[in-house]
Amino acid sequence: MLGCVIHGQGDLRVDELPAPSPGPGQALVAVRYGGVCGSDLHYWRHGGVGDFRLREPMVLGHEVVGTVVSYGDGASASGPVPGTAVAVHPATPCGLCPECVDGRPNVCRDTRYLGSAARMPHVQGGFAAQVVVPAGQLRALPAGLDLKRAALAEPLSVALHAVRRAGAVAGRHVLVTGAGPIGCLVVAAAKAAGAARVTVTDLLPRALSYAASAGADAVVRADDPADPSWPAEVDVAIEASGVAAGLDTCLRLVRRGGVVVQLGMLPPGQSPFAGNLVVSREIELRGAFRFDGEFDDAIALLAVEPGFDALVSAVVPLGEAESAFALAADRSRSCKVLLDFGA
Repeated sequence: MLGCVIHGQGDLRVDELPAPSPGPGQALVAVRYGGVCGSDLHYWRHGGVGDFRLREPMVLGHEVVGTVVSYGDGASASGPVPGTAVAVHPATPCGLCPECVDGRPNVCRDTRYLGSAARMPHVQGGFAAQVVVPAGQLRALPAGLDLKRAALAEPLSVALHAVRRAGAVAGRHVLVTGAGPIGCLVVAAAKAAGAARVTVTDLLPRALSYAASAGADAVVRADDPADPSWPAEVDVAIEASGVAAGLDTCLRLVRRGGVVVQLGMLPPGQSPFAGNLVVSREIELRGAFRFDGEFDDAIALLAVEPGFDALVSAVVPLGEAESAFALAADRSRSCKVLLDFGA
């Protein structure tokens, strides 16, 4: 079978891989679509994500949907029957560490996450024609939920978790810095949670147009201080750009006693930080990392909201993976790009 493998910085290949077979407790899934994530792009462009560096070739991808093919011993009793359309939850937390015991498996210190170089050997990802995963990670899709839209389940889960980390947003003004795919999904998640107004900033007009389609009430060019759409202050700010300037904007615009959620992964090492504002304004700065039960909520939301389709800007055959990555990296031309493993 074919898979999308990163061998090092700038070295992305479509390789022939051995076909997997499920072991005890595992399921074999025929992958149809996989969403190209910002972390996949970081592995391709920089050879790593944050402090996680490539040390061996790795199959990329953790935003995958497809159909169940078969099960290993002891796995079929609780899983969807073969032929069922499913989304794959990409995380396998250890269940034993203090974080898991405390009910926070998304920050498990010994988790396995599809397509991640956080541990050695790396956890191979889902960008392949077939993938084996623990059967418990499968989620049957509701009838009528198209696989293309369902491919947004993983990034939407990230957005839902970030909004929940912000606390109650119903009736409040939310600022989102960064209108990439995750930022746009944060917009949709905030509106679904009852936010009264959502303002989004970005440097690119095309990105802001996607944010508007996701439900933003106002969009602002981040490099235009004279734009009348800039709010005087907001109740909650969610930083989704992954750059220090975005965090600075959040800290300066959130009201005294407000909440800032850092969702975007900042570059490795030290970043400039307006820490005095956190002190003098008693701002609550919270991190948001991945998700847990939000995966099921994301699938349910996708099943009833067709508007998410507008965020899927391109579907590219696996054989043109490098072109797909280049398109996904160009936010002036795309939002969410999917690889098609069934084309």
